[in-house]
Amino acid sequence: MDIIDRLRSKGINRYVNLPQIVVCGDQSSGKSSVLQAISGMSFPTKDSLCTRFATELILRHTDDHAEEKCRVTISPGPDRPDQEKARLEQFQHTEIPDNYNIGVLIDEAKEAMGVGIDRGRTFCKDVLRIELSGPTQPHLTIVDLPGLFRAGNKEQSAQDAAIVQSLVLSYMKNPRSIILAVVSAQSNFALQEVTQHAREIDVRGIRTLGLVTKPDTLDVGSASERDYFDLVQNRDVKFRLGWHVMRNRDFKARDATNEERDQAEVKFFDQGIWAGLPRSQKGAASLRTRLSQVLKDQILDQLPEVLEEIQRGLDDCSNRLEKLGTPRGTLSEQRKYLLNASHKFSDLITKAKDGIYQDKFFGNAREDEGYRKRLRAVVQNTLTDFSHEMRINGQARKVVDTASRSDQRQVSRTDYLREVKDLMTRNRGCELPGTYSPSIIGELFREQCKLWRGLLEDFSRKIFEDVDFIVNAALDYIVDEDTKVKLWGELISNALDRLNRQLRDKVNEVLRPHEDGHPITYNHYLTETVQQIRISRFRTSIMAGLRESRARSELTNLDACLDSIIDHTEADMETLSSSDAVDWMEAYYKVALKQVVDDFSKLAIEACLISNLPALFTPEIVFELTDDAVGRVAAESWETADERKFLTDKMEILSSGMTELQRLRKHHRRLSDIGDEGVDTSEFSSEPEHSYGRSTLDAFAGEPSEEVEKWPSPTESEVFGNPMLGYGRSVGEITPPRVSQICEISEQPVSIIESVEDKVGDDGFLLKFPPKPKGKRGDYIR
Repeated sequence: MDIIDRLRSKGINRYVNLPQIVVCGDQSSGKSSVLQAISGMSFPTKDSLCTRFATELILRHTDDHAEEKCRVTISPGPDRPDQEKARLEQFQHTEIPDNYNIGVLIDEAKEAMGVGIDRGRTFCKDVLRIELSGPTQPHLTIVDLPGLFRAGNKEQSAQDAAIVQSLVLSYMKNPRSIILAVVSAQSNFALQEVTQHAREIDVRGIRTLGLVTKPDTLDVGSASERDYFDLVQNRDVKFRLGWHVMRNRDFKARDATNEERDQAEVKFFDQGIWAGLPRSQKGAASLRTRLSQVLKDQILDQLPEVLEEIQRGLDDCSNRLEKLGTPRGTLSEQRKYLLNASHKFSDLITKAKDGIYQDKFFGNAREDEGYRKRLRAVVQNTLTDFSHEMRINGQARKVVDTASRSDQRQVSRTDYLREVKDLMTRNRGCELPGTYSPSIIGELFREQCKLWRGLLEDFSRKIFEDVDFIVNAALDYIVDEDTKVKLWGELISNALDRLNRQLRDKVNEVLRPHEDGHPITYNHYLTETVQQIRISRFRTSIMAGLRESRARSELTNLDACLDSIIDHTEADMETLSSSDAVDWMEAYYKVALKQVVDDFSKLAIEACLISNLPALFTPEIVFELTDDAVGRVAAESWETADERKFLTDKMEILSSGMTELQRLRKHHRRLSDIGDEGVDTSEFSSEPEHSYGRSTLDAFAGEPSEEVEKWPSPTESEVFGNPMLGYGRSVGEITPPRVSQICEISEQPVSIIESVEDKVGDDGFLLKFPPKPKGKRGDYIR
């Protein structure tokens, strides 16, 4: 707990949520009386503007001969200017006030913070730290928050209510906070806001401990008293940590001493319905121990997650400081910074285009951002999609045997041949009848490939957007935002525009032969494709003739078969020429399609864009920059210097916290290992002798040996024939101090007689370790 408090005092809670107990409740719910009963100090008992800031109460138990100490300081809020922070940090009081009245110091702190109706500030984010140590104090740290309210008055407005609620909820929403929800028995439970907020934020009730105050205001024997009794027994609103009840000072006893208050509380809880509650659930004395144990368990439970969060914060600071670089006030420092940044940029982009993704910059490939940083993968996949799109949707007209009405681009071959025949007629030259001009093939092809330009431009734009993204991401990773903006305006933007123009020019160059010139290719695939088309069509006509001959039973008559085949052969020479021209066009389209896909991928995307990316920002470019250009790009602004100071301070705080918490984790593991070996570890415990938490007992007990088949739970053992009470109940509640406990060990009852007459504490609990019997480990009696 000391370590956590030390880290909180250094301000680590501004960056990392630390385990803590936050006291929440409505105004006049008795929160101040709770703090007074726990600490022994007198707090203001009226919720007013003095509680418009959080109060951190740090209690530490010392040896019996140590003197009591008090230290009151102010931890300035993050919204304070440096000058005000320095002034508030000078606020320190180390003397115990008269009559232990801490309210005087709270008023002084309120004055220092400038909080008050006449000061124009009714709320602040500063934290008042009250550190108390002494023989009567427990090990405990709690944060008291302003009381919730709805209606305003002359001291607090409705706007103040919203501010207070926002503050309280911000503490309650911290997933590492234990919520001590204070509920006054003087008011209807259903009308108190704190339990509603607690159940909305902590839905499963994992980290909430309920506390009922002012039970003495309930009429004895009334239904309200029975309802609150059931509530404390966790029968109504159920929390994993359960409920507690304590009696507050009333107006008549406002001047009573702490001893008198405690005696009155014990007397009250020994009477009536409350006498049936176990001591662990009632009274200020057991509340101190219970809260201390709860906080300790929360710290140890959350320790791994806190360490992980601190490590993430350190990594973030390190990365951001690396981007900011060292202070650069001189020209040489500025040029050196740019040289280093350009080398990293060029190296990262080279790895991205070559598909080497080992640098942490590339992140997780399963995430969208990590995938987009993998430039080679993005380009490969995009060009694969481009090839598929060109194959499927690159044709302006799809010539098929039977056209579908749903696809407007489909045209039947018969209709298309009729169009081509008409085109030949309109385009007739000096060719002989039955022949056609070669230009017809080019004209048909240009009509078919007119969609190519749109597809190439769309995919060019998409790939350029991916390039723009990774260039931005690389600059974000390497330099700070201010330098990135200047670099972009001075160098990168113009260079990228130049590459984009080169890419567009290359796309035009790739398309020009297909859009303007006549078809040219020396690829043998063209003639082979035409031959295959002709053979396929000739085979189809022959098969049609043979089927017709078979239908007429003329298969044995060769002349009849040949006549049937001839009948299925096109006789019109113009139609035949049109069909031949279409065959040549479709064959040439396939050849040209493959060429365009490869030319676009290799000559445009790779040669003009991707391969030139590492040269956008290189050390050579930095060397050639003028001094004025270097100053414009790399000169450090006051925002950058301020950010470096902030990150340096944050990293120092987080590093200190990491060191402290790692030491705590090692110590805790060492104690756990010792406990597992059955060694008495009570000397390491910071708990008083009467600590009774289950986790504490289990830690001392360790694991049972194989000889012990069953450990008795409190409800299984019997003491003088009476069932042992549930978790947290003391033997003293049902037996005199001298007790005999029967424990099941290896199914053989063994009676252990122990005189505890002088060793039982005020709360009736004893934790004692007898000599360990052979073959057993961790045996204990309570």
